[in-house]
Amino acid sequence: MKKARVIYNPTSGKELVKKSLADILTTLEEAGYEASTYATTPAPNSARDEATRVGKLGFDLVVAAGGDGTINEVVNGLAPLKNRPKMAIIPAGTTNDYARALKIPRDDIRAAAEVIKKNQLVKMDIGKTGDNYFINIAAGGYLTELTYEVPSELKSIFGYLAYIAKGAEMLPRVKPIKMHLKYDEGEYNGNASMFFLGLTNSVGGFEQIVPDAKLDDGKFSLIIVKTANLFEIVHLAALMLNGGKHIDDPRLIYTKTSKLYAETTDNEKRMMINLDGEYGGDAPMTFENLHQHIEFFANIDKIPDEAITGETAEEVEIENAGKEFVKEVEKLTDQDINGDGTKG
Repeated sequence: MKKARVIYNPTSGKELVKKSLADILTTLEEAGYEASTYATTPAPNSARDEATRVGKLGFDLVVAAGGDGTINEVVNGLAPLKNRPKMAIIPAGTTNDYARALKIPRDDIRAAAEVIKKNQLVKMDIGKTGDNYFINIAAGGYLTELTYEVPSELKSIFGYLAYIAKGAEMLPRVKPIKMHLKYDEGEYNGNASMFFLGLTNSVGGFEQIVPDAKLDDGKFSLIIVKTANLFEIVHLAALMLNGGKHIDDPRLIYTKTSKLYAETTDNEKRMMINLDGEYGGDAPMTFENLHQHIEFFANIDKIPDEAITGETAEEVEIENAGKEFVKEVEKLTDQDINGDGTKG
């Protein structure tokens, strides 16, 4: 029989996961797993270390039950392993962005566990910078720093509304940072109030920040907000909420990239980096998209077809190699190949 470990946060969601463990274990057994549980502790990296341990022991499935922070920790425990078990999530946090992206029920723990029985899987892209992995976002700049200033009590009680309120309070203080950003299709040198890398379409409960995000294409959605003007930022937010129309606005850059190098060129200012809503260190940093790195159980029936490519990692690698070949050929056609003023 296949083995599954449920790594759960006993304090998440008013202890709903803890109260529903019997239902979760029953569902896993019905899906063909010999299941056991592990309650996270206040010790640093509790969920991460347990995920690494059971991954090395050869478990077939790790279920992360809790908020996005618990999921992030479990991913950080599994992502470095050569042989990685499948993952499932049972959301019990505040915003549950990852569950929203995978269309996992967010208000019914038993229904979330039942998704595993459908045996529908997506090979999800995972972000990496240094020794840290992220599942949803990486960002830098003044606009992202509000995350650190929202008290945890407000996050729990009001969810993403707390971020909106704090954001409105901070907007008058937003200043540009001189950034050097290098990505697949080019680079940006200049002032920006934020850069943002997204892996899914759900950020802080909003699904229009990266409206065309794909879960498994090996690409981040990169947004560079060039303006720091209060009224322009508010206008961009309005365009975002109105069907994701911000992505065509000239006050920002919106593109896809498999990697990003980010640094500030102002030696007197630091640029703190946000990884999945938490402080992840200061720039300079290089971010890499690990294509189809971990296989997740998902409610594929409810995920839009355009959000999943269905391509294998090998197919994408061949496609990218083809694009690079075309670029090299185009360079040659623009050069003086014969050395005599002709191209032929």
